[in-house]
Amino acid sequence: MPELRGIGVSPGSAAGPVRRLAPPPALPPRPAVIRAADEKAAFRAAVASVATDLTRRADAARDEAAAEVLRAQVLMAEDETLVGAVLELVDAGAAAPHAVTDALAVHRAAFEAAGGYLAERAGDLDDLRDRIVAACLGLPMPGVPDPGHPFVLVARDLAPADTAGLDPATVLGLVTAEGGPTSHTAILARALGIPAVVRCAGILDLPDGTLVSLDGAAGAVETGISAGTAGGVNTAEVAARTRRAASTGPGRTADGHPVALLANIGSAKDLTGDVEGVGLFRTELLYLGRTAPPPRAEQVAAYRSVFAALPGRRVVVRTLDAGADKPLPFLRLAGEPNPALGIRGLRAARQAPDVLSTQLSAIAEAAEGTSADVWVMAPMVATPAEAADFAASCRSAGLRTAGVMIEVPAAALRAGAVLRGVDFLSVGTNDLSQYTFAADRTCGDLAELLDPWQPALISLIAACATAGAGAGKPVGVCGESAADPHFALVLAGLGIASLSMAPRSIPAVRQSLAAHTLDECRRMAEAALAADTAKAARAAARRA
Repeated sequence: MPELRGIGVSPGSAAGPVRRLAPPPALPPRPAVIRAADEKAAFRAAVASVATDLTRRADAARDEAAAEVLRAQVLMAEDETLVGAVLELVDAGAAAPHAVTDALAVHRAAFEAAGGYLAERAGDLDDLRDRIVAACLGLPMPGVPDPGHPFVLVARDLAPADTAGLDPATVLGLVTAEGGPTSHTAILARALGIPAVVRCAGILDLPDGTLVSLDGAAGAVETGISAGTAGGVNTAEVAARTRRAASTGPGRTADGHPVALLANIGSAKDLTGDVEGVGLFRTELLYLGRTAPPPRAEQVAAYRSVFAALPGRRVVVRTLDAGADKPLPFLRLAGEPNPALGIRGLRAARQAPDVLSTQLSAIAEAAEGTSADVWVMAPMVATPAEAADFAASCRSAGLRTAGVMIEVPAAALRAGAVLRGVDFLSVGTNDLSQYTFAADRTCGDLAELLDPWQPALISLIAACATAGAGAGKPVGVCGESAADPHFALVLAGLGIASLSMAPRSIPAVRQSLAAHTLDECRRMAEAALAADTAKAARAAARRA
């Protein structure tokens, strides 16, 4: 059976017939003459209709992360710059559907040129275009098919509005030709617990009805399978989910070695009951869509809502991760030719120090009166000096435990020196992969380089774990690689003390750890480190 490969972004297995996303609306020929007033009215009505629909979907979304994504799309649709560009094109003689298409093409090109995070948002603009054009033409909205039976959804990419409304009982799995590990498709699939593979070359060549199976951890899609094989895959997955749901408690290996299992969240609404704590509290949601930083009091309230929900448990707060490929207007940063290598994360504090100092003081105030064990870490740290300066800022704000993310190879190679100035490290494997292999996370042609089983990446993680053991300070992993139940064993074997992931991924990792001793995990880690390729590392670890 032919195997297609992509990037696994949401663990789990699924099998079923392929069904494609409904196509976008076709543009009619450009009219020779228009009535500008009528076209403007049609456009404004279309924007209002789409914004109302997206808001309704946000309110009905099962997951808060999905709701936030949809509300961000509403802001895009109503953006004054975009609206103004469309109205100017109408005045120049374009009908509303063509004006929308042309204006958003300019925005899309800018997003793609920026690369990184913004490039992955280009699909959101395509979805807005299709929805507004459909509304202008009086056509049905493009979207998810309803064949009357469970299926594997296949698309070039999936829009946030479509992903947020998926029913996991009907949509068994997702496979897209585009997207990336940090695309909305990936984020929302993980939040909904739907196995997903993105950047899968050849998936669009499969006709509707083709039976496939997919492995959302390995990024593999088997085509042309039998109905019996498909049924076996789904039966095994249901049984595995049942076993995982029954597992509770802290993460431990079979012989009792603790490996803390923590959650990646964006707000208190993402929390589930059975988590040991939070290993990555993304604070960006507070800042998105604003022309000024959120008021200090608003920040305090948002942080305190998380701290209060986790009495006595660890909460690791990541300071604002923005700039360059995640632009925020109030940072007032200049454009850059290669934003992935530019002013982002902690580096943005060089030009906007008040943003960081206000955030740190808000975190400290929010922690007062709660019993949460609050840790704070900075993103995009490259040198020991940067790490030490950040830790000093944290302590000046009254925060006891300060650490940094390891996303830059330079920091991993000097992990021992970095640890002299901070209390802990957290390895962000998504960005560390990107920078280690010079492989943009949005480039599907380089998907194999972004595989966390790459021995070079494992070596850098091992260097951090060894430095942590030498310093007597904890090292965790908060990249989504931690959600792979098999790779989690390798991480435990390397000496990683905590694994942080989407809350839905925790039960599978907990179960995997509980089935193996620490010595077995160490043998797996040694085997993976000795391999020459990601495929060989994965296979060697399974044999160890």
